[in-house]
Amino acid sequence: MSKVVLITGASSGFGRSIAEKLSNHDFIVYGTSRNPKEIEGKYKLLKLDITEYQDAERITDYLIDKHGKIDILINNAGISITGPVESSDMSEIKRLYETNFFGQINLIQKIVPHMRNNMSGLIINITSIAGYLGLPFQSIYCASKSSLNLLGESLNMELKNFNIRVVNLAPGDYKTEIIENRTDAILDNNSPYKSEYSSFTKAVTKGMTKKGNDPKEISDLVFKIIKSKNPKIHYLSGKFIQKLVTLKELIPDMIFEKIIMKLYKLK
Repeated sequence: MSKVVLITGASSGFGRSIAEKLSNHDFIVYGTSRNPKEIEGKYKLLKLDITEYQDAERITDYLIDKHGKIDILINNAGISITGPVESSDMSEIKRLYETNFFGQINLIQKIVPHMRNNMSGLIINITSIAGYLGLPFQSIYCASKSSLNLLGESLNMELKNFNIRVVNLAPGDYKTEIIENRTDAILDNNSPYKSEYSSFTKAVTKGMTKKGNDPKEISDLVFKIIKSKNPKIHYLSGKFIQKLVTLKELIPDMIFEKIIMKLYKLK
């Protein structure tokens, strides 16, 4: 029997790439979007605003009524905000956490009981390199992804006795629409952060648009994780970020900080 997969944030980027990959390999795939449109392909987009908690219950009930199970949940929906913590709008911070963390927990709470009843399931959290490293002007985003990382790590231990695995997959820089879903701070010309923040935004945009990798690498890795009999808890995608995370553990904090600052063209 084909496995039923639910992927949040599947109208573009990683989510769409994963949905297309899995729908071509005998999975029954449902993606979600805040504003779903008709798409060409074998998977269906359902309306879901991850921050509207009742939406998660509605979609879960729909899939259980239709298929009697949800085998795989891929938490991919996410947004980003950048800027100095001092200048970050609290309402934007709350919106980010509702999308990147609290909304994910709510969906997990709705789906896990059905996985537990079936004594089978897989949850894949699409996190970020930002969940493993502190990055300048991305403090809030880093905190949300780190929270999701630790949630997944802890949840994996809670659910092992029910044959449910939880995996964190952290991409580095990829060519996706995350830039379009990113809210950048608007700083006054006399802001003490103006010069450095400007350098940062240019470096990040260049890195993700010109040097970013193909999102298909992530969909291929997701497929590999699903097919694995014993998947790891953490996957880092991209040789550069693998080296960077390893390096963080090997060298003094102050030296590593200088490396990160240099990467973002900061003094």
